[in-house]
Amino acid sequence: MMEALLKHLVDITCQRDHRLLDSSVVSALHELVGAEQVRVHELFRFRDELFVRPRVWIKDGKVVSSEDMDTDNAGEPISNYPALVDSIRQRKDCMEQITENNERTLWLPVWLNDKVSTCLEVKNPTPYSSDTLRVMEGILSVYRNYQNILDYSERDSLTGLLNRKTFDEKFSRLLASSTPEMSPQNQEERRNQSATGIGQWLAVVDIDHFKRVNDQFGHLYGDEVLILVANLLRSSFRAQDRVFRFGGEEFVVLLRSTTLEDARKIFERFRTNVEQHEFPQVGKVTVSLGFTKISNESPVVILGHADQALYYAKANGRNRVCYYDELVETGELQSEVSNDEVEFF
Repeated sequence: MMEALLKHLVDITCQRDHRLLDSSVVSALHELVGAEQVRVHELFRFRDELFVRPRVWIKDGKVVSSEDMDTDNAGEPISNYPALVDSIRQRKDCMEQITENNERTLWLPVWLNDKVSTCLEVKNPTPYSSDTLRVMEGILSVYRNYQNILDYSERDSLTGLLNRKTFDEKFSRLLASSTPEMSPQNQEERRNQSATGIGQWLAVVDIDHFKRVNDQFGHLYGDEVLILVANLLRSSFRAQDRVFRFGGEEFVVLLRSTTLEDARKIFERFRTNVEQHEFPQVGKVTVSLGFTKISNESPVVILGHADQALYYAKANGRNRVCYYDELVETGELQSEVSNDEVEFF
């Protein structure tokens, strides 16, 4: 037991990626405490309601990640899990739930800076001994510490959004998952998505006249504008989408599994949310956005296409959303031949 515990602790503490860290803790709990089912959930807020969505879990004896799946899970309202709600409300590290069928579930919220964005769900038909619970508590403590370390390295310190380095990693992984080496089932799902027009989208967002904000009101108010725009980004996009701060007043959005029509609506909704928001002292602020479909082109070409659409939006009135392919089709932009020798960042 001690040798296996040390092996899993070494595995947990050597990870430098959230998905691999989740996989390590799921494997550790599954093996060390003999759990029937272990899942890592993420908690996220969407339109003022808190949702729960599985991020990593055990399936057929193997660790599975939501990032490995070709379809997205929008999550469930946290109200569907009353024991988890109670554990958070009472600020507990562990809450046991026993159903009418005598199924036992342990909910283990992961507290970081007095907030919970991750929790573990451990199912087992029989109760755990006090020694086993202590082992679980120790594993959870190590997991919590490393979650904190990874959050610090992956996020922008001002806005709390994912940073540029994390974008490089997640975008490369997204492109790698789209390669022909997918399983036959995933290839069939991808063909079905193509037939219905569903795709992945990349958008670049820039705050209009941001230098004027800094010059007129000072950098403290400029920072507040960045924070508030980041909050509007969080509330305007879905949990399966990813939002990054690239630096300065520029942000990037990865929009998952939706049609062009819906992507345009989602981006327009965000633009409108910013336009209608009242920024303290500064007043009204607007954003320009350029987006493109994520294809089999190189990362630098895809990002370049979104950038071209953004600069077109800024040069033609600002406060608007522009789609790269549409601008090329209408002759507003010239499609450029990609240079295979260009390296990503």
